[in-house]
Amino acid sequence: MKKLIAAVLLTLPASAWSLTISVYHTSDVHGWYTARPAKWDKENSTRTIGGFPALASLTAKDKNPHILLDSGDTFQGTPEGTLTKGMASVKLMNQLGYSAAEIGNHDFDYTEPNLRALAAASKFPWLGANIYVRETGKPTDYARPYVIVPVAGKRIAVIGIAGRHTATSTLPANVKHLEFRNEAAEAAAWTAKVRAEEKPDAVIILAHVGLEGAGGSKVDISTWTLAPYQANYGTLAIARAAKPDVVIGGHNHAGLPAGYLDKESGTMLAESFWGLTDVTKLDLNFDDKTGKLTGVTGTLVPLWTDVTGEDPAVIETIKGFTAEVDKQMSKEVGVSEVDLGFSEAGLDSPIGNWFADAMRRQSGADAAFQNSAGIRADMKKGVIRLRDIFQVMPFENTLAKLTMTGDQVTRLLADNLRGGRSKLQVSGLKVSFRDTPEGIKDIIVTRNGAQLKPEDKISVVTNNYLTTGGSGGKAFMESSDIVDTLTPVRDLLLKDMKENPVKTLPEGGRFTRLQ
Repeated sequence: MKKLIAAVLLTLPASAWSLTISVYHTSDVHGWYTARPAKWDKENSTRTIGGFPALASLTAKDKNPHILLDSGDTFQGTPEGTLTKGMASVKLMNQLGYSAAEIGNHDFDYTEPNLRALAAASKFPWLGANIYVRETGKPTDYARPYVIVPVAGKRIAVIGIAGRHTATSTLPANVKHLEFRNEAAEAAAWTAKVRAEEKPDAVIILAHVGLEGAGGSKVDISTWTLAPYQANYGTLAIARAAKPDVVIGGHNHAGLPAGYLDKESGTMLAESFWGLTDVTKLDLNFDDKTGKLTGVTGTLVPLWTDVTGEDPAVIETIKGFTAEVDKQMSKEVGVSEVDLGFSEAGLDSPIGNWFADAMRRQSGADAAFQNSAGIRADMKKGVIRLRDIFQVMPFENTLAKLTMTGDQVTRLLADNLRGGRSKLQVSGLKVSFRDTPEGIKDIIVTRNGAQLKPEDKISVVTNNYLTTGGSGGKAFMESSDIVDTLTPVRDLLLKDMKENPVKTLPEGGRFTRLQ
């Protein structure tokens, strides 16, 4: 019998007995732990998608040895994530058996001591090879630079790289004592060190940056001719500097359906969208005779629950920390007779206009500004519950009041108009501009039908993230009379929803792109 088995094995092609290790990757889960209807998908709007129960069921069916990795921003975005300050994420990731997670900017949102507590409760390491304590120049005590993951007789090195943007893309006060060093340079140095000292069978870099120009959607870039600027920052820059086997990005909320093999570096790039609707599956293929890695293939897998199934044990875990949250979050706070959604044009949106109007109404200011990226969900018409407001505004930002000149307002808008899209939502003002190859020009700001003059002064409200160095808020910081009211912006939204039920869409057309 043994001779017969040996004879059969000898007749098999090499591919039949080569080793494949699967890597499942998530990023920017933002607290979306459970499945929900895919309302954004016109063809599948009633099908449910996503969540850890679906992911657990999918990975359990894989016959290959596999590992689970994450590129950060694990919890900030839903009541379950924010009210547990990320501990729900840790509990679920422990249960699924994650091997490592890179630190994302929003993982700092509840301060560094909270992140340290999350790391201590995790059965997997949190990574951040380029995070240093500014005063000492030493690494932090909760983020490891890399981990060696043993699987199926192979040693897979996983290096973590945080984004430099973290200095301003979480509340700056939370990380002012930290230094986030150049992603590509640090990745190159650590990859060289790990290859020399650890002799791994494969090197994967987890990064909380993405491929420039591919953010916010699922996009097949296989036919793209990548521009020079894309090699200056993000995952392509990391790949070409470090030349690892794989770089898996995050932060940009992009999804790459089949990954992207960069021929210059020989590195496979991947990104996994956001909200745990999809997972990247990468297959690391090893030659049986030499033991060497022969190639990497990838695909972005949608977590349709009617395809994956859902793990009952994971569902029970989620029930344990959602029962009390549901009691609070189901409270009715108002009614909307219209859908408040996002703008496909990337300018002012119904949800953004309502948000900014609510801030201005409740404060009595002349104008209000809210960073577009800080509005994390839309609102559907019907009864509005506390959960809806939490999902629109999951951050603990407070309302800041200040006085700005017309010149400062114009420069603020110029700083936040990029590629013809606005990074700010506004109330009390209208803005026109020209989007030229040389940049944004001819910005005209009007208030009550009159053009705002450079010397004019107006009262403004915004959030404390923008007034303390948050991305895009530079002009706010020029004001000499900034007052943080310490009133949570979410509380103002709740109050406004109760007092002003939404009967019609807020006035649109606040930004006009001139020809």
